[in-house]
Amino acid sequence: MGQTPTASASAGGTVALRGALLDCIADPFYEPAAQAVRYIPDGVLVVRDGYVAALGPYEELAASLGELTVADYSGHLITPGFIDTHIHYPQTGMMAAYGEQLLEWLNRYTFPTERKFADPAYARSVADLFLDELLKNGTTTALVFAAVFPESVDAFFEAAEARHLRMISGKVMMDRNAPDYLCDTAQSSYDESKALIEKWHGRGRLLYAVTPRFAGTSSEAQLKQAAKLLDEFPDVYLHTHLSENVNEVAWIQEMFPQYQGYLDIYDQTGLVRGRSLFAHGVQLTDDEFRRLSEAKAAISFCPTSNLFLGSGLFRLEQAKNPAHPVKVGLGTDVGAGTSFSLLQTTNEAYKVAQLRGQKLSAFKALFLATLGGATALCLEDKLGSFEPGKEADVVVLDPKATPLLALRNQGGIPETLEALEDLLFSLVIMGGDRAVAATYIMGERAYSSASPCTP
Repeated sequence: MGQTPTASASAGGTVALRGALLDCIADPFYEPAAQAVRYIPDGVLVVRDGYVAALGPYEELAASLGELTVADYSGHLITPGFIDTHIHYPQTGMMAAYGEQLLEWLNRYTFPTERKFADPAYARSVADLFLDELLKNGTTTALVFAAVFPESVDAFFEAAEARHLRMISGKVMMDRNAPDYLCDTAQSSYDESKALIEKWHGRGRLLYAVTPRFAGTSSEAQLKQAAKLLDEFPDVYLHTHLSENVNEVAWIQEMFPQYQGYLDIYDQTGLVRGRSLFAHGVQLTDDEFRRLSEAKAAISFCPTSNLFLGSGLFRLEQAKNPAHPVKVGLGTDVGAGTSFSLLQTTNEAYKVAQLRGQKLSAFKALFLATLGGATALCLEDKLGSFEPGKEADVVVLDPKATPLLALRNQGGIPETLEALEDLLFSLVIMGGDRAVAATYIMGERAYSSASPCTP
């Protein structure tokens, strides 16, 4: 890229980024690309005080920029920051844990790892590394599992607040079927979660998610306490796991024989709502997809994790069925997931779709990683596209970041949507952290591949 462009907060907090602007303004699963995708081959994005102020062709806006310094990313794609709808920060250090499926993997690797997060200093050190990895991969917002310890939530939010990030997290609620050192109680999980909500939810750009790990580690009483929190704080989230693995689903049914399936447990205890996000959903029935659609709840599609743990192939086509559409975002699900990169995640999502006889276009993949993720998190009014007034979290992608990508994309920045989709698809399949040239948070550069910036 040569000298790294910079954009200083001059002219009353105004910055400008020049490059090929690309965002989704509608859902390409339901609308033609020409209506769903906005593309300006030589554009400029103007950010004022952290929010998108204007965008358009550079030649049309250049005169209005005056003395403003423009960060010139010509030859690069500029897209909204990526949104990860399911990830575990305490599992950062246990990625690539060999040989098990879900339930065995939890007991052998996950629970011993999460024990360490009772130590605030250790939790903060991992939170710092975790957030730096997200920024390096172009991820600017995430829905994040912490550990059962309130200290792990404090550490995460402190690290996110220092970076001015839009992050959502919560304390794990888990009162059975786990080691004693990780178990809380129905009442203590309610009390600790409530205190954390009052401390962190809505503070700056931070938001809280009530977080029972999954039905297998929560009693009915604890799930009802989680619902009580949602009643008391209607704008917080519900974040948990659902129907990931065949053996898990069978085990859950044995524990809750009085309910009509896995989703029904959450439904009857009051947890299936419009701000509920359920990770995985690989084993969902048609009726369960319909119920999620009716409730306006969301699913996080986590292909690298589902493949790594042998959980199965998510039915994206069923979730996006126009007769009963379900909100869907992408999740890396680190540490069962094998990469922090949402580009790598779209690569695996494409392959899952292929194995199901479906096609995931580059524009659909971009939607899932940006506006689709924002919609799944009920943040589409704040994130996911370049509409003026939205928060200016931005990723700059270099289509020639590696020798192979440079060979693949010899023609430079395309003029047409058809050619653009081909270039974007090369990034979907061959991209990764090396394709991320820069990441901006509220208009301030937070990462550059040439000279990473850290708080």
